[in-house]
Amino acid sequence: MHNSRLLLRSGLILAAAAALPAALAGPSAAASGISVSTTGSTVSVVTSACTQINGSWGTAALLTSRQANFAQGRQVALSGTSVSQSAAWSSVSPGTYTVVVVCSSGSTAGSQSVIVSSPARPTISATSSPAPSRGVMGGLGGATRDYGPLTLGLGGALVGAGLVATGWFLRRRSRPYRL
Repeated sequence: MHNSRLLLRSGLILAAAAALPAALAGPSAAASGISVSTTGSTVSVVTSACTQINGSWGTAALLTSRQANFAQGRQVALSGTSVSQSAAWSSVSPGTYTVVVVCSSGSTAGSQSVIVSSPARPTISATSSPAPSRGVMGGLGGATRDYGPLTLGLGGALVGAGLVATGWFLRRRSRPYRL
């Protein structure tokens, strides 16, 4: 009975430790009610602030620095579900833009500035590299990817939990059977 309570407490502590990074992260940059992102020449916006009225979630507008109000921008109707609504603009020229989302109720979900950068042009080099001077570099495994601290920390926590569980099992197994 005592051991089952100890395991329950340990499990609760591990669950709290696992949830701690998400709690410390706090509110994201979407505090304005919208989240804007760019991929190449495509600008997209996501929100969850709008409700559907008469089959419409609302409208999003992409404004340049020369445009003063919502009606002057490139407007796109929001599409989505009650959880998330989105809109996107493709073939957007490089520059600074403001994205404004107005729900079908007339309320503004938020506005956010975004910078669309010009696409990087690949450069082709016609140089040849000499043969490696030090030969093949040996080491521990083929580390082709650098894992971040969160991944390494979670892996370390799993290894530690495995060691604790193994120690507990072996200690428990060494005791004589009791009724």
